[in-house]
Amino acid sequence: MSDLLKKGFHLGLGAALSGKEMFEKMVNEMVKRGEISPSQAKSMVNNWITKGETKDKEWNHQAKAKMQDQMKELGFVSKEDYEKLEARVQKLESLHERP
Repeated sequence: MSDLLKKGFHLGLGAALSGKEMFEKMVNEMVKRGEISPSQAKSMVNNWITKGETKDKEWNHQAKAKMQDQMKELGFVSKEDYEKLEARVQKLESLHERP
């Protein structure tokens, strides 16, 4: 992995952790002030985490789709397409070998 990519990844990870810590601190302060109950705070944090995980999966799916599109543009075939072609070649070879 390139150094720039590593630094970008670490920057994003640090920002996410910092954001999580700030959110939890804010929620804990709201509990201390009596604005929300501890169960509401726990629910808020869990909802926030769930939304983050959902967004992460969405971004991963989008990144994968974009990578697959770029690979197709470069002329690469998918593993599935390769396996289909391999099966066809084997079938044709077995037909050709018959007397």
